[in-house]
Amino acid sequence: MLIRAAHPDDAPAVVALRALVYPYLVRGVESTRRMIAEPPPGEEWTAFVAEVDGRVVGWVSAYRNGRTSEADFGEVSLLHVHPEQRGRGIGAALLAEALGHLRPLGIRRVRTWALTESLPFARRHGFTPSRELRYSALDLRATPPLPDGPDGLRLPPLAGLDPRRLHTVHVAASADEPGDAPTDALSYANWRYEVWDNLGLDREASSAVEVDGELVAFSLVKRDGDRMWSDMTATLPAFRGRGLARLAKLAALHRARAAGVAVAYTSNDEANAPMLAINERLGYRPAAAQWSCLAELS
Repeated sequence: MLIRAAHPDDAPAVVALRALVYPYLVRGVESTRRMIAEPPPGEEWTAFVAEVDGRVVGWVSAYRNGRTSEADFGEVSLLHVHPEQRGRGIGAALLAEALGHLRPLGIRRVRTWALTESLPFARRHGFTPSRELRYSALDLRATPPLPDGPDGLRLPPLAGLDPRRLHTVHVAASADEPGDAPTDALSYANWRYEVWDNLGLDREASSAVEVDGELVAFSLVKRDGDRMWSDMTATLPAFRGRGLARLAKLAALHRARAAGVAVAYTSNDEANAPMLAINERLGYRPAAAQWSCLAELS
């Protein structure tokens, strides 16, 4: 077994491994390659892979969470090992490398994510389960029709929009998103990297909602071939309760289907009852669940 820093040429093997362990996650090879070669700004992001006989069998990334104002909050993301290689200490070795990266950064509170069957592993390594994240999937052939909106409402694609307008709405609409830490510090540079300049973002399918010319809601589509991920659907607080998030998501789903997407995936915190209800009405069905798990670093 060899644990080493990930490099861009690992991207195809990393994506293949992730598709095996997490078939409901969507991130393509080129997007993964860029993430390794050009990490997010200001997060001290890094990743490690595990090799057995020259084959990538494990992955983890670690970084400072750049979306929150909470000081010294870090992430250990997508720690996973090939099913045939489990029980050999590979996961523990990857976790040790990730935490070893975070400690010198001054990180004191760490979050990771674990499948239900992996919770014993998380607990053994000092992590306490916190919140359930629910994944769901939609066959786009079953997408409901898009109703007519009221007068003064437009559903433009993101293509052609000023990205700074969208960033402003994104920050305001996600500030009260449920989670283990507030989502209240998403800088424009970080947002450009994660959203607007993401190689997987489909700006033609991603949809916005304008009411009398004001941008008030949106639904983001990240795509890999005929699979898509609903990365974020949100509405400004003052415009909630009007069905605008559902309209934005429906418009995005219809555009994605017209462009050849067959299945859509998304995830929601257990406490996000409004979005869970929207997805259920749209026809999404449960696909998996993970738990956020928290630990304090000494």
